[in-house]
Amino acid sequence: MIAGFALALFLFTFPPASGAVAAAAKDSDSRIALESAKANLFFDQVFDEAADRSPQFLAQLGIKKDTDKWDDISEARQLENLVLKMQRLAELKRTIRYEWLDAQTQVSHRMFVRETEHAIEGWKWRHHNYPLNQMNGIHSEAPAFLINYHPIADVADAQAYLTRLRGLEVLFDQLLDGVNVRATLQIVPPRFVFPLVMDSIREIISGQPFDNSEKKSALLDDFETKVNALKNIEPTQKQELLMSARAVLTGKVKPAYEKIIAVLEAQQKNATEDDGVWKLPDGGSYYAYALRSETTTRLSAEEIHELGLNEVARIQREMGAIMAKVGFKGDLPAFFKFIKEDPQFYFPTTPEGKAAYIKRATETIETMRRRMDEFFITQPKAPLIIKPVEPFREQGAAGASLEQATPDGSKPGIYYVNTVDMRGLPIFEIETLAHHEAIPGHHLQISIAQELTGIPKFRKFGGNNAYSEGWALYSEYFPKEFGFYSDPYQDFGRLNDELLRAVRLVVDTGIHARRWTRQQVIDYFRKNTPNSERDILTETNRYIVWPGQATSYKIGMIQFIELRELSKKELGTAFQLRKYHDLVLRCGGVPMDLLAENVRAWIKEKKK
Repeated sequence: MIAGFALALFLFTFPPASGAVAAAAKDSDSRIALESAKANLFFDQVFDEAADRSPQFLAQLGIKKDTDKWDDISEARQLENLVLKMQRLAELKRTIRYEWLDAQTQVSHRMFVRETEHAIEGWKWRHHNYPLNQMNGIHSEAPAFLINYHPIADVADAQAYLTRLRGLEVLFDQLLDGVNVRATLQIVPPRFVFPLVMDSIREIISGQPFDNSEKKSALLDDFETKVNALKNIEPTQKQELLMSARAVLTGKVKPAYEKIIAVLEAQQKNATEDDGVWKLPDGGSYYAYALRSETTTRLSAEEIHELGLNEVARIQREMGAIMAKVGFKGDLPAFFKFIKEDPQFYFPTTPEGKAAYIKRATETIETMRRRMDEFFITQPKAPLIIKPVEPFREQGAAGASLEQATPDGSKPGIYYVNTVDMRGLPIFEIETLAHHEAIPGHHLQISIAQELTGIPKFRKFGGNNAYSEGWALYSEYFPKEFGFYSDPYQDFGRLNDELLRAVRLVVDTGIHARRWTRQQVIDYFRKNTPNSERDILTETNRYIVWPGQATSYKIGMIQFIELRELSKKELGTAFQLRKYHDLVLRCGGVPMDLLAENVRAWIKEKKK
């Protein structure tokens, strides 16, 4: 340090020759390049190490390794993962000089440190959740994983599938160990969760070979379909595989699921109707942590609640303008009732009605696809398909969702629509839902991130909800400025989806910070939205088991809009929407404050 200070003083006192300046600059550039390469190698090694410990994540990345294994979700494994994080963070701080990194790698460094420190902080909250829930419990995620991420291209793949089916017994034992630990800590789901989860399980183990009904279970149907598509396989070998699947499903899978049901039935007797996480040990501190995790901000529950109330009022005023535009006579509650009850706004819950919805959604996506060059420089290569939610998930699943493509495009992105009750998929929301889940929303953003080069893997395949959900909600919003939503009812649908996200700010904080009951949330929904009863119940149940997550959408959207408007104001006629979109998408899923820094730095550079 002293020698460096003396050299700096010498250079300041006696200006060096131009050649010396050039040489020093070259040395500095070389040092920055070397240190940045060293840091990015470290980041990728840490990412690969973590991915290697998760066979399921490897499958989602399209890497064919450990295809006969499930993730280890035991407490011992979780502790190992924590120790590794702590060791790698210490190694980064010890071996990498932040001040020698280029600007992009400094962003990666800050993100790595922040995410790792946040994960370490979260260790004490690792039991503050419900592993068995109706939204994303392992009981339903496991079969969905096999169906969507376990291809069968040869006999070895089929054998690995069967091994994974057998392995559900161990996976579920680890799951139940965690459930029982939580029970000793008085962390038990609210009463309404239990029948939803048990109904989901009973759906999974219904049909052949579990009973004598004509239909096949989802797992048997998936395995048989994939095996029957194999070529270059002896008929006897194929038959052996199919018989083995039936034996494993009845002999291993069914008992493993019945064990879960038995635990749920026992716990249900002691469950209460207290819904918020305030009821958990130090629940207030946990909820503050959850909000920081989901929004990547320091906004308090009270600030988020007030923001939600203000946004609900603004959006309802805009809905009133649409109501006037279509000539409806009456007040907004009457308009909501009209929207909820008039059959013109819903396809029937029949095979024909479900097919009609998927056809319209496909057409909406194709309309946007034809105009992508207007809005985006970088566009995804990964394909996209649309399909209904599987029957064993549909009772608890959201109305629409995206399952991301593998990075190599071998598995396309899947835009799921939940057709269990078409009242939950109103026609007036077709456009906004497609924009949110498909393009220009989740599918575009996630696929672009996965296909990026020049940034470490944890930024390509990571991210946060405020960024990803904020982008998806912004993707519903900006097409309005370019002629989309020309049908006023589709525009109402856009506002209705934005209203939902504003309501989420109110009710999520209401449940978990203000101790609202489930019924209070339902009543608020009924008063302030035209959502169907099924949708209201599904959404309410979701917020209860997934605290904080629902607040990320609106917080992120507001940031994307504010940064865009700042860019417009500062750059004037030099502003181009395509370039703004390229900037924010090619950063990967950065936290909101780093996104703001990136945009401000871009503005500064453009103004030079």
